[in-house]
Amino acid sequence: MSNSREMRRLQAKWQQGTGWPKFLESLTVTGLRGWDGQRVPFTFPIMALVGENGTGKSTILQAAASAYRPTNSVTDRESWFASDFFPKTIWEECRNANIAYVAREGKSIREYDVRKPGERWRGNPDRPQRSVNYVDLRRIQPIAARVGYSKLAKDAMLETSASHFDKDRLARFSQIMGWQFDSTRIALTDAGVDRKVPVFGQQGIVYSGYHSGSGQTTIAEFLQVDADQYGLVLIDEIETSLHPRAQRRLIRDLAEICRERDLQIILSTHSPYVLAELPLEARLYLMQGQSGRHILAGVSPEFAMTKMDEYPHPECEIYVEDDRAKTLLREVIIAHSKGLVERCQITAYGAASVGRSLGIMAEQKRFPRPSCVFLDGDQAEAPGCHLLPGGDAPERVVFEGLQDKAWSGLSERTGRPFADVADACTQVMSLSNHHDWVNAAATKLVLAGDSLWQAMCQQWASLSLTPQDAKATIQPISDLLISDPASVSSPIVRMPLFEQPRDAFEDQPSML
Repeated sequence: MSNSREMRRLQAKWQQGTGWPKFLESLTVTGLRGWDGQRVPFTFPIMALVGENGTGKSTILQAAASAYRPTNSVTDRESWFASDFFPKTIWEECRNANIAYVAREGKSIREYDVRKPGERWRGNPDRPQRSVNYVDLRRIQPIAARVGYSKLAKDAMLETSASHFDKDRLARFSQIMGWQFDSTRIALTDAGVDRKVPVFGQQGIVYSGYHSGSGQTTIAEFLQVDADQYGLVLIDEIETSLHPRAQRRLIRDLAEICRERDLQIILSTHSPYVLAELPLEARLYLMQGQSGRHILAGVSPEFAMTKMDEYPHPECEIYVEDDRAKTLLREVIIAHSKGLVERCQITAYGAASVGRSLGIMAEQKRFPRPSCVFLDGDQAEAPGCHLLPGGDAPERVVFEGLQDKAWSGLSERTGRPFADVADACTQVMSLSNHHDWVNAAATKLVLAGDSLWQAMCQQWASLSLTPQDAKATIQPISDLLISDPASVSSPIVRMPLFEQPRDAFEDQPSML
């Protein structure tokens, strides 16, 4: 869950069910750029599509833009018809294509579609109306590199008009960029009435987009988008040209505007910083395998980055729900079979629904190397999945196990007096949310939460975990490492990671 105040406010309003009278519930795309009927759900006011290049993120944004008749003014370049995004060319003949979608208007939920059975797209007049803003990659091109702008810099004599940022918009711009700006405007000159140039005022110095970084220009132009109440905003590769702090601030800014205006925002990204600002339900991972595209909901930033990045290939991949589970399992392996640690890569995947889907894939041997999936001990058994020991959430298992051992050895591992350790850990167990126990105890002991949790897991694995339970946890991992070497892919060749039949994902109602 995101910790930002803006995102918490947005989540609270969404959970109350008091806003968003217009909402695109889902899209199902068939016959376009490799999509063959996969359903993409939208379950939060801000949704991030993440995945490698070519997995279809831009296609989904363009399909969403095609779903409505816009009520806001659009330029000739942005006519919001499917034919604009998916044209017939000398290389492509688009036939038997369909964009089916479910849209909510007030209390009414209806199914619509825009289709192309032959030469022409059908269904455009039947689309519902809504304000739509589509922000594509044209915004990231530097001012000087844009068509006609080099000549504009030489020939312009006068600034003929300008759109000045008001106080609120200027404050948003300053907050996102992390610098105080005195003024910002979007100017037109006598040499180019259709070519806009951002002009900035900072500490008494005035300069234009010709002399600013592309990230600064990108945000200035982006903030010119005035999304109407209840509108749909689509943003392609939102993080481009922005440093990590600016990315985080932009998402927080969008969360606030989204809450105030009941906006629906769908964006694409490759950034872990963007994902980390969003709650689990706001993240959709798009994957391309030999059997088609698949969608996983609720992934962690770590899982997404692992799948998109190059990294050393371990002999075995282990998937767990979150970082707490990751630390617990690692300490269990170290305590009872230390030699396995360096041969495994442990990755946190996020929501339990993701783990259940990964379990199906592991059971059907759809990973390029041996893989093992663990759910927390408080989850129900699922195909292809193993449960962490203890029969409950990791925090409850470890705290209760160490309490039974009178917190033995924890004082030495943390460097804190025994009485302080015992008091802190015992007191936090009265909190209703067990996820808060570790950080609350760490705060009392003036420790980092991760440091305290690792120490607790070390002691629990050594003192509380029975040899039988340790063997049951480690055995599936050990079995994978002594399996047929031919089942492990070459560390040189990168194979498709996800080739799961679609119905294995569609059986998971919490995901789709």
